[in-house]
Amino acid sequence: MQGDKQDDGGMPGDYISRREALYGPLRREGVFTWDHMYGEEYALAGLYKLSPGELAEMREAAEALGRIYARTVSVVQQGGPPLWTELGLPEAAFGALRLRFDESVPTMIGRFDFAHTAEGWKMLEFNSDTPTGIVEAFHANGRICAAYGEADPNAGCSEQLAGAFRRMVELYREAGCGTVRIVFSALGWHEEDAGTTRYLLERSGLEGAVFVPLEDLRVQDDRLLAPEAGAAGGGEGAEVPMAPVDVLYRLHALEKLAEDRDDDGYPTGAHVLELIAAGRVAIINPPSGFAAQTKALQALIWSLHESGQFYSEEEHAAIGRYMLPTYMEPSTALEAGIPHVGKPILGREGSSVTIYDGSGAVLESSGELEYADQPMVYQPFVELPRIRVETLNGPFDGRLLWGCFLIDGQGSAVVARVGGAITSNMSYYLPCALKTE
Repeated sequence: MQGDKQDDGGMPGDYISRREALYGPLRREGVFTWDHMYGEEYALAGLYKLSPGELAEMREAAEALGRIYARTVSVVQQGGPPLWTELGLPEAAFGALRLRFDESVPTMIGRFDFAHTAEGWKMLEFNSDTPTGIVEAFHANGRICAAYGEADPNAGCSEQLAGAFRRMVELYREAGCGTVRIVFSALGWHEEDAGTTRYLLERSGLEGAVFVPLEDLRVQDDRLLAPEAGAAGGGEGAEVPMAPVDVLYRLHALEKLAEDRDDDGYPTGAHVLELIAAGRVAIINPPSGFAAQTKALQALIWSLHESGQFYSEEEHAAIGRYMLPTYMEPSTALEAGIPHVGKPILGREGSSVTIYDGSGAVLESSGELEYADQPMVYQPFVELPRIRVETLNGPFDGRLLWGCFLIDGQGSAVVARVGGAITSNMSYYLPCALKTE
């Protein structure tokens, strides 16, 4: 896969017209509307082909790592504040972190990010709390493959979503949680997050579930409230009937929720986390997904692996095969004299990531400081495969990053991104198809 090039699949027309033929219908249907973001091209009109063997191994890696994370998270959740603080988890979420519902899976919807290297697939991080790229992988990719007459590697994967939602709600019901009123929520103004959340609502198959923007949710005493069906959007100053939320799917990271405050300074997010801890509202992804989100957990897993502790022989083999050495201090990597990467433990989309050479000098930085005040983890630098893609601005020489979704413990849809050495929020989405072998 090194030095690869996208395939136009023989689809006629120049790039602009070909791209519009692919994404125009998706945009008009209202399911995938963010093929441009922030005035820039996001979704590409090319097609990358991966082999069935590569797809199978990526999913196998995701499932093996999912089992390792599940086992580790279960122990972490039974820990206490000193451990959670060391892992960088916010104090406001400690009560929620104690809640365990299914120790066989680390989260309901997660995405492992992989680099394809000469040594095989290497996991870079686990997006286990609020992963995105879902509509691209589970919906848009199939439509693009159909337009090209190619096989979709993600065919049938969207069916896993409904089963996962049903099982999660049933787990909450068995645990004594209310499950009557189910709300899906994201920032209403955020096109990608709101669109992703509405797509998951539709795919969930949960009867009576509704979408409510985060800004329309309210906290009152011991309940989280949302406008009753048909009540949202009343005139300014109008009294909107509200009703309690039993289950909340939220595309809003828990570490951000922990910091959320009302305009008057009231810590609304911390209050919601208290309601979660008290069982007044159940959340999807579950709290275990947040515990798995911190990259400090990668350092913990690697430390246990290096010492030969805790994991089975099979699990140690998977860790050595698919994970990178990860540490909370750069000294180990510096002693080896190899290029390495520093990443904030709860960072996202490449923000505040820095690449160093073997002496510790900066080779490249994201240039963003959003998470610069967080503790860092350090890993050997893994060079992503080079790829040339066609864009509206002409040919682009970038680096290829893969994501593989883990749905309720099962390897699922894959998604490809093309960016720089550090994959940022504005990296391109590149559809993918299966090679015929």
